[in-house]
Amino acid sequence: MDTPSTFHITNDPTPKHLDDDGREKRTGTWLTASAHIITAVIGSGVLSLAWAIAQLGWVAGPAVLMTFSFITYFTSILLADAYRAPDPVHGKRNYTYMDVVRVTLGGKKVQLCGIAQYVNLVGATIGYTITASISIVAVKKSHCFHYNGHAAHCQPSNYPYMAVFAVIQIVLSQIPNFHKLSLLSILAAVMSYAYSLIGLGLSIATVARGVHTKTTLTGTEVGPYLSSSEKVWRTFQAIGDIAFSYVFSTVLIEIQDTLKSYPPENKMMKRASLVGVLTTTVFYMLCGCIGYAAFGNDAPGNFLTGFGFYEPFWLIDIANICIAVHLIGAYQVFCQPIFGFVEKKCKQRWPESKFITTEHAVNVPCCGEYPVNMFRLVWRTAYVALTALIAMIFPFFNSFLGLIGAVSFYPLTVYFPIEMYIARAKIPRFSFTWVWLKILTYTCLVVSLVAAVGSVQGLLTDLKKYQPFKTE
Repeated sequence: MDTPSTFHITNDPTPKHLDDDGREKRTGTWLTASAHIITAVIGSGVLSLAWAIAQLGWVAGPAVLMTFSFITYFTSILLADAYRAPDPVHGKRNYTYMDVVRVTLGGKKVQLCGIAQYVNLVGATIGYTITASISIVAVKKSHCFHYNGHAAHCQPSNYPYMAVFAVIQIVLSQIPNFHKLSLLSILAAVMSYAYSLIGLGLSIATVARGVHTKTTLTGTEVGPYLSSSEKVWRTFQAIGDIAFSYVFSTVLIEIQDTLKSYPPENKMMKRASLVGVLTTTVFYMLCGCIGYAAFGNDAPGNFLTGFGFYEPFWLIDIANICIAVHLIGAYQVFCQPIFGFVEKKCKQRWPESKFITTEHAVNVPCCGEYPVNMFRLVWRTAYVALTALIAMIFPFFNSFLGLIGAVSFYPLTVYFPIEMYIARAKIPRFSFTWVWLKILTYTCLVVSLVAAVGSVQGLLTDLKKYQPFKTE
């Protein structure tokens, strides 16, 4: 009797624990990708939307919000198809935004993409350091106002909390790469839901109490307290705030690189983008519009830390703690691509250096063995310390948000995705599709320029009355 053979022949040479590119098997799903997107998008931007709507009014405010949400979703779909090339399902993987641009467009555009992306990522980490410290200071202010009255002089310094935030980030920055961030992103996404819902609930309660606030179709009005030029600058700055509140294209390719191969990554990423942008838009419309209804034209730049609400103080404290926890995760989502880029370049430049390449196994209680690399430890610690120092020197919230949004929105969210789509699809010049894509591109360029001008003007105004490392 013949015995069945235990020898099998397979056409797949890739070991089961490795992907088709020889790297460790990716395990991400559209749910984890959605968590990454929500962590990156629903952040400090949502807190300034009531202020932004107040500058634009009931007509332009929601219209600008919806326009940016549509543009972001549309271009994210185009970008998701560029992860693999030349075929979006079976082509070779591209691990970073720069890789995608290099394969599709090439030339100097690769360097331009790198500058735009990494300036944005660095700016975002600085902005998150500022916002996290403001949120923790708001907890102290909330207690001060509760026990001493709303007119009390409560001005604790932000700087110690920036330092604490930096220490936490130094520890978390030893997470080796983006693939290990799923749990942190999920926690951060839950926190973003929590503080957005608290802010929304407090705004609804304010409106329900019948508190009289002045709102208009065109937003803040020119008068004794607002000149016509200030109205224009604030309008530009508000557009920048809204633009920044949707940015996640800077990390889209890195998020897509965490997804498992089946279903195809581009399909999962498109689904994750839809969930992320749709969820974000619903929250933004509710928080922005109901926040404007609650505060009117006097809406603060940050309605949880700017003390649009004083009571219940314990609920406001919970919301601000949730903001800080969320920003801890968001910082990592934005800084991991920076870490990966620098470490990859250094390994290519000095492949024989043990300081750069050697991994040391360290036993961590409750976690088992953890890989520690000395170069990673030193370089990432230095990066976090530098961003914290810059945040201490320039702690401006609204103007900073608007400038980052304006500078990064056009090249990363609009220009490169559209140009790569035109190149891949070989769309003829002056065809109908080519013309309307170019109209969209140049319209967004104009929007970015005016928003950048408004934000620079706001920063210059802040600088005139600010002294570094001093509290009021």
